[in-house]
Amino acid sequence: MGLEWEQGTGEPATRFRPDTVERARRRRQELLRLNPHLVLLCEIRYRDAPADSLGGLDHPWWLRDERGRVVPGWAEGGFYRLDFRLESFRRHAAARAAAATEAALFDGILLDWWDEGERFSGQPLLPARTNLLAAIRAAIGPDKLILVNANDRRVPAPAPWINGLFMECYDTSTPEKWRVIMDPLRWAEATLQRPRANCVEFWRRPAHADLDRMRAVTTLVLTCSDGYCLFSDPNELPTPDHRHCWYPFWDKRLGRPLGSGETRPDGAVWRRFEGGVAVFNPLGNRPVTVRFDTLMRSVATDRTGRSHTVPPGDGDLFEPVRVLSNQPPAPDGVSRRK
Repeated sequence: MGLEWEQGTGEPATRFRPDTVERARRRRQELLRLNPHLVLLCEIRYRDAPADSLGGLDHPWWLRDERGRVVPGWAEGGFYRLDFRLESFRRHAAARAAAATEAALFDGILLDWWDEGERFSGQPLLPARTNLLAAIRAAIGPDKLILVNANDRRVPAPAPWINGLFMECYDTSTPEKWRVIMDPLRWAEATLQRPRANCVEFWRRPAHADLDRMRAVTTLVLTCSDGYCLFSDPNELPTPDHRHCWYPFWDKRLGRPLGSGETRPDGAVWRRFEGGVAVFNPLGNRPVTVRFDTLMRSVATDRTGRSHTVPPGDGDLFEPVRVLSNQPPAPDGVSRRK
């Protein structure tokens, strides 16, 4: 977005440089012209930050071990840990969150590295985390979004303050891992504050297109939530994280859902939409056959028929070839004929 914090003396700034705010507003308008439904979030750094963020490593807001040494945070980025146990730092983080949302630039904020079981020097950090969330919610008000990156974990403690999870799911190698991902997604959809905005990210494998995995995460999110999905480049590539391609599979417009997703007797999950049907078949299941009353086209294979097979660890979208009513044909022979 091109934003830069003002530089001053004393504590780090809690306001953006005015010239960069105008630049960011123009950028926001450009993005909204491309996608009027775009939701923009600003990350507020609270767990770790680059070494120059506080004007040097002698600032009291750095987390220090028993010997007084600063604690490494994200080794890959060369970051150091911040001490969000300090009330003064929490006030600072809340003020930055308010600046990001009050400037009409962002619809909410994101907090990375949300781990409720994390401890430091034998003491749990969870009370400091929830105190931080309470301060941020008070600063930005009830109408802005707060998301936390909890990976594939349920995180009940922040539920009174947050609108969604960012689920950075880097391990999707076993059927159990898929079940672990589905559980917190469904929990978050039923539990967190409205409006909800849950996001699931899978990583493709290096040197693999992994189109089946892309379809799987897409249909997992479509059938188990009203959230968002991302299928990104693997983290180990020497490029910025979360870069990704756009896939023609995503060009299909399903419209609004006509109900919640349902788990079928064969283990697949399906959900009906105004413009079609989404089917997700978890890894570890057997291939499933989906039957319809009328001709349906598979978006994955471009095949047209009344019966389609979805492999395990994959998913598909089906659109009517001929729409005879305002509702799509029901899966598995559930007739709409009068």
